[in-house]
Formats: sequence, C-alpha cells, structure tokens
Amino acid sequence: MSRNRDDWVSQRAYAIWEEEGRPHGRGESHWAQALREFEQLEATKASADGSDLIEKLKAAGRLMRVYDEAEAKDDQSSRCKAAGR
Repeated sequence: MSRNRDDWVSQRAYAIWEEEGRPHGRGESHWAQALREFEQLEATKASADGSDLIEKLKAAGRLMRVYDEAEAKDDQSSRCKAAGR
C-alpha cells in the first residue's frame, strides 16, 4: 500500500471509531470499512472539474439530458454573441 492510502485509511478508521463512541475491539472492522470507502473513492475518482467523467458518460451515451440541454443553450448563446445579436 502506498503511504497516502495508509494515512487516509488510518485517519478514516480513527474517525469511524470516534463516531461510534470509541468502542473497544472494533479496530479491524473500522479499518476494513475505511479501506472499502477509500477503494470506492478511488474507483469513482474524477478530475477536479469533472471533465473526464463527462467525456466517459458521453461516450457511454449516459450523460444526463439536463447537461446536454444546458450545453446547447450555452452554445446558442455563444453563437448569438459572436454574431452580434
């Protein structure tokens, strides 16, 4: 495991332990839960602006219609401004 992963999991496991009232003997389950959370975060990791996720969804044909409609309005607005309307 990388150092960053270990640090994140350790800090998250500690936070879970505190949230549960600091129970005795639950360290392994807290660590396992934190590790699962870390792996889920890594599996769904996107770029800071989300552009890579948008491209993946477009390629899969699963992008939400609301986004497509908003993008179309932005494109139309840009064209109108460029034409001087």
